[in-house]
Amino acid sequence: MRSWLAGFVALATLCCAAPEQSVEVRPLVSADCLAENLDAVIVLDIRSERPDAAEGYRTGHIPGAIHSDYSATPWRVERQRVPGMLAAVELLEQLIGGLGISNDDHVVIVAAGASSAETASATRVYWQFKVLGHEAVSILDGGFSAWKAAGLPLELEANRPEAVTYTAGYRGDLLAGREDVLRAIEAGTPLIDARAPDFYQGRAKSSVTARYGTILGARNVPHMYLTRDGGGTLVDKETAMALWKQAGLPTEGEQVAFCNTGHLASVAWFVSYEVLGNKQARLYDGSLAEWSADEELPMDNTGILVND
Repeated sequence: MRSWLAGFVALATLCCAAPEQSVEVRPLVSADCLAENLDAVIVLDIRSERPDAAEGYRTGHIPGAIHSDYSATPWRVERQRVPGMLAAVELLEQLIGGLGISNDDHVVIVAAGASSAETASATRVYWQFKVLGHEAVSILDGGFSAWKAAGLPLELEANRPEAVTYTAGYRGDLLAGREDVLRAIEAGTPLIDARAPDFYQGRAKSSVTARYGTILGARNVPHMYLTRDGGGTLVDKETAMALWKQAGLPTEGEQVAFCNTGHLASVAWFVSYEVLGNKQARLYDGSLAEWSADEELPMDNTGILVND
């Protein structure tokens, strides 16, 4: 029953305008919707082109898609020894304009789509477009995997658009820094840790974090629960509401999502901001890579099972 309802909700909310009309901008679009409206949007394929990647843009992509490797381009940079941070606005303007994307273009982001971690690439880039003030942006729900599963056409030839001028309209209200998180702790503002439970409980630690545990007072909504079966399709609103309730979180009002580097946290931010419609949701860019490096900043590792 639950899977049938999820499919119905997805069908009802992912439809687009008819072909040859301007496409209604929705956070998520289906593969069939995108196929019917390729001429009205710019498809941005952000899959990795690492040598160890099983497949990527060069091995086949959506017709007309342009490529920008999320893992290799300045979508994220190291700043003050903190990895994965938002690049300077000027650098992102050059990057996006260099891809031939203008302020008026409707961009559809395509990640690989095989896992929630890959989906986080799309939600992170989506968040960055929103931070730059770009409202006409969507994600292909299910990513490239959904396109292939639908048996839709592919092309091999790379698309190389001419560069244009792109001008950002910075939105700092979507971004949280360490001082914002400190104020959130003092005010009792909900903090959402999007990492797997072992990391949240302090039983495991990323190599980029200095300490075990989570930010004091944070609640855990693991990123893999925010996609169907841990894959590339985002959960529906009903499921999201149940997950927030289970974690003891409100579904509206200010809240801040984080993880180790601000990557996985973007899935929680997206679900809060777009699926639940909470426009006060923010993402802590530095996340625990920044937070844990300062011994003065409070953390909680009471989830450690000493005798485990």
